[in-house]
Amino acid sequence: MHCSLAVSANSSSPPGRDIDCDVLIVGGGINGCGIARDLAGRGWRVVLCEKDDLASHTSSSSTKLIHGGLRYLEYYEFSLVRKALQEREVLLKSAPHIMWPLRFVMPHDPSMRPAWMIRIGLFMYDHLARREVLPGSRTVSLRRHAAGAPLKKSYSRGFVYSDGWVDDARLVVLNAIDARERGAQVFTRTRCVSAQRGSDGWVATLEGADGTRTVRARAVVNAAGPWAESFLRGVARSARGETLATKSLRLVKGSHIVVPRLFTHDHAYIFQNPDKRIIFAIPYEGDFTLIGTTDIEIEGDDPAGARITEDEIVYLCTQASRYFEKPVVPADVAWTYAGVRPLLDDDSGDPSAVTRDYLLEPNSEAAPLMSVWGGKITTFRKLAEDAADEVSRMLGEARPAWTDGAFLAGGDLSPWIGKAIKPDADFERFVVAMQQKHAWLPATLARRLARAYGSRVDLVLGDARSMADMGAEVAPGLHERELRYLQTSEWATTADDVLWRRSKLGLHYSAAERAAVEAWFSTTRIEEGTHACN
Repeated sequence: MHCSLAVSANSSSPPGRDIDCDVLIVGGGINGCGIARDLAGRGWRVVLCEKDDLASHTSSSSTKLIHGGLRYLEYYEFSLVRKALQEREVLLKSAPHIMWPLRFVMPHDPSMRPAWMIRIGLFMYDHLARREVLPGSRTVSLRRHAAGAPLKKSYSRGFVYSDGWVDDARLVVLNAIDARERGAQVFTRTRCVSAQRGSDGWVATLEGADGTRTVRARAVVNAAGPWAESFLRGVARSARGETLATKSLRLVKGSHIVVPRLFTHDHAYIFQNPDKRIIFAIPYEGDFTLIGTTDIEIEGDDPAGARITEDEIVYLCTQASRYFEKPVVPADVAWTYAGVRPLLDDDSGDPSAVTRDYLLEPNSEAAPLMSVWGGKITTFRKLAEDAADEVSRMLGEARPAWTDGAFLAGGDLSPWIGKAIKPDADFERFVVAMQQKHAWLPATLARRLARAYGSRVDLVLGDARSMADMGAEVAPGLHERELRYLQTSEWATTADDVLWRRSKLGLHYSAAERAAVEAWFSTTRIEEGTHACN
């Protein structure tokens, strides 16, 4: 059991005290938190800082898929697709509460791609990596398959294949929890304002709401995502004060819309567009359908300001309406979000063609520096493993990799269900076991808590034995006991952290209900000396 002082950023170091560590990681998205977890698990002393909340930007704004990237085959990205396909089942087994298999239906439109080309692509997709959990692809009649019912009758044939779904923001948080429990210090809403490189170490200044810290680190990992280039140009400095930037990023915005549920079956759709792009239509949060994404290159140095445009909304509605019998119109849109993908500039003219693979750039001319360029959520674990290997090498001591086959926080369900068999079935067995143990929980709430926290759910419930023990119901299905857990153990400091990242309850709540959660945070603070033991 690891205990950390829960002061603002759940740090384990009082404000103002200098910190000595092996590795300072800048960036609290999926790559930064994944690397922190891996390095901490190898015994390195790790500090991670994030200027906002964990997963505030790109890592909570994905299409939320664990996928090989079927369309990347057309760009001959065979190595990337194979790597991603290999990772799908590793990830599904590591956290079955926040990831699960998902079947995709591609209606065949002969004007887009011929059937033989799609079949070849799906054959490669099925066989580029070994599958144990996910079934292979097949051809279906949309006049007989349930997925054909909401589509226009002109689509009579389709192709079905497998990938996976992930709660992206919770994936980031689970990596951060695992990193903390292995000894890492995680500071959220804490900006690295300077990082000075010496011959044998770095001196960095971190500024947060609770004060300033000086961190002395043997190595720095730049995992700042869309800000990775600007970090090297404006924050990190060589011993002579020179910039450390050597590469450029292309910032590509991907926007999504969420509309009321368009179909009741459990498959997702992949639609081919006349512009040779694709969009997905995915079951989302029970009552909704998620549609995305776009690829729009953006200019400027403020990725945080990226927002969906009216043109993008119209584009997504128009492309979805080419397939669905009932048109999707902008007035249907219940919620939107946009994320900025930090893609390594490879001189591709089309943003959709820019590689989604990652590049790790080690620099050991003085104190070690590792910069992470690009990447996608499916390959985060492998990226983190490769990065930890390289950082360990630069620090002069090879330490073995360990995350392949390891569970993420809450992912080991065996204490509840015994031996794991198949991730999606294991989760359903876990829900049954949890409802038996906590029969007083309403079924809908029990399932939501199971999905969010997995085997850590008892840390949320604590000694509660009735709904009265859960404290006041701040908003429907959201009680004070859970909010306090999120405050003390998951770095939540605002209503948005809970409503849009630790969960998607904000999508289900009215404005008044969201305001009630905001009011709770405005009047409830973690007291100095409160401890979170995980």
